[in-house]
Amino acid sequence: ETGRLALYLLGLRATCPPPDPGSQRSLVTWLKYHLEEDWAGSRRHGHPLTSFYQYGLGVLALCAHRKRVREEVIRRLLEAQHHHKFRHAGGSAMDTEAVVVLAFTCLERERLVRSRLAAELRAARRRARKRMVEEQRPDGFFGNVYSTPWAMQVFIASNMCQLQTVYGQAMAALLKNLDAFTITATMAQVLPVLHGRSYLDIASMRCQEEPDTLTAINPEPLPEMLGTMMVRLVVECPLPWCPQHQLYDQLVPAPAGASLLDVLRAAAAQEPHDFTFETQETPQGPFLTTVLGLEAQQKKRSYWQLLTDSSTSLQMGVAEYRPQDGDSIILRLSEW
Repeated sequence: ETGRLALYLLGLRATCPPPDPGSQRSLVTWLKYHLEEDWAGSRRHGHPLTSFYQYGLGVLALCAHRKRVREEVIRRLLEAQHHHKFRHAGGSAMDTEAVVVLAFTCLERERLVRSRLAAELRAARRRARKRMVEEQRPDGFFGNVYSTPWAMQVFIASNMCQLQTVYGQAMAALLKNLDAFTITATMAQVLPVLHGRSYLDIASMRCQEEPDTLTAINPEPLPEMLGTMMVRLVVECPLPWCPQHQLYDQLVPAPAGASLLDVLRAAAAQEPHDFTFETQETPQGPFLTTVLGLEAQQKKRSYWQLLTDSSTSLQMGVAEYRPQDGDSIILRLSEW
């Protein structure tokens, strides 16, 4: 619940709701409770039960509502950043570091921490920006297409975007790939950046001056594509508890222009029906949880990694990514 409550509270603050302090206080209290539960359940491992991404998002949401956070909670994030605990099997966790740094910036800006801790947060922010500059990919992205808006918000919140050429390169990459942001949650990450804003601006909004200009739109349906494509689907499980490394390798026919989710459905419908999978709905769209009966488990810190070859992760989720005829897709159970 940590991440879900955090996103809801950020959204609630951004919509300038009618004053109802009682209900908002209740939600803030629940978020503080879940932050403590999140950590207490996995204290001996030195990481939250969910993830540092959700944990940082919770701190950011509390700050946006100008609520103080216990110093111990903040220091957990500081220590994790210092010891590079945000990384996972798929590479760097740029979105996690960016969310945490935004939380640090907010706490300092809203003066919700003591001066000594504020100085430590500033130093952590400088380290993170330096690392982002060093790790920017040749295509302009920070991490991947979805973590890039988070990283760009760090530069915006620090008033550094005009001084960094990497920011302009990232913006150019985003503008070329806006079709990747088709889900409400990812749109909410990229829209502030396109307007030169960050989530920190939510904390300083003057709601009485906000015009009500939101209007509903009806998006045009995607053009129908005719024909059939063939996609090679491979399932790998290199972890110790897996029965074997490669569990599945088949060609799957699917309609041209189909999403990866459609390809998985087509594979499940194929004779002899030896491919199975399950997904879970999240704010970011369907999340692949189980393949061939093997479940990605939070307690084992495992997840189903989506790749186009042995080392290239997909930039989109199963519902957004549309493979081409002849492509190979690897579903690999990995640890983070």
